[in-house]
Amino acid sequence: MNCIILFGPHAVGKMTIGQELAKLTGYKLFHNHMTIDLVSELFDQDAQLMWPLVTSFRDQIFEAFPRSHNKGLIFTFMWALDEASDAAYLQGIEDRFTAIGGKVIYVELCADQKVRLERNKTPNRLANKPSKRNLERSETMFKTLEDKYRLNSKEGEIQKAYYLKIDNTALEPQEAANIIVDYFSLSKTD
Repeated sequence: MNCIILFGPHAVGKMTIGQELAKLTGYKLFHNHMTIDLVSELFDQDAQLMWPLVTSFRDQIFEAFPRSHNKGLIFTFMWALDEASDAAYLQGIEDRFTAIGGKVIYVELCADQKVRLERNKTPNRLANKPSKRNLERSETMFKTLEDKYRLNSKEGEIQKAYYLKIDNTALEPQEAANIIVDYFSLSKTD
């Protein structure tokens, strides 16, 4: 069983490409807002209460998923590359899947900020991510976190066995998903 980790900055297309990748591969999509929005509905972005719960729910899913009969998992994540704790977190996920003989594929997405600000308002994003529906708050968080963290890698920084960086500024989600499937020779569903 494999795990594909799609990472990159806000509104780069992680979930949308993940949706297309799930259609192509039969893998299950676990986008990061599935846990964020569940918890934020209850704790209204109270970070001290919210993030430990988000992490706990994710950990339980990552513990159970490799024991399931699913073909694979697609996980989306906004990796703060200048935070050692994020790298350690992803390594923990990788360790769970490699322990059962699976491989973890890292796909980094990047796109121009202007394009991402427009994507931040798309109907698919707003339908699947309730916490993004307050567009003013969402855009403020978008800019604040981009000022605080480095969300795309430097050349040669990511040293993973299975890694691909895609600039999807001008790509449709289906095109990006097909690039991933072809690059890693993933089997398609019929």
